[in-house]
Amino acid sequence: MYNQTLCFIQRNDELLMLNREYKPTQGLWNGVGGKMEEKETALECVIHEVKEETDIDISGYAILDKGIITWNVDNAAFNDGMHVFLVHMGEDFHYKTPRKTDEGILDWKKITWLLEAKNYGSGEMIRHYLPYVLNDEKNITTSV
Repeated sequence: MYNQTLCFIQRNDELLMLNREYKPTQGLWNGVGGKMEEKETALECVIHEVKEETDIDISGYAILDKGIITWNVDNAAFNDGMHVFLVHMGEDFHYKTPRKTDEGILDWKKITWLLEAKNYGSGEMIRHYLPYVLNDEKNITTSV
């Protein structure tokens, strides 16, 4: 039903975020991910999308399935969602940023910054669902 994935890569109190070059989240900091290919599982998708967008192979790490974030627009019948994953990297994980890629710019962002109420530099719903992703919650629903 849902054919998109999103992954948050955590190192200590930071997340590796992508400032996207393309719509619909152009110019905003977001996790990495993408659309599932035909017959691809969400896990397979997130592994290949992270590798493609960051050149990081997360297959050797614990990839936590955080469930599905869903949303609806203006309380309409239309709703959408995506599979969300979290990967904890060790303290000694080194990944130099900022780093320019075909998708945009990758950089480590403090979790506190991402959760700030008046932070307009990241996707507008991140501060609402990120606390659930970072904790043990699954299947998050938000309204836009």
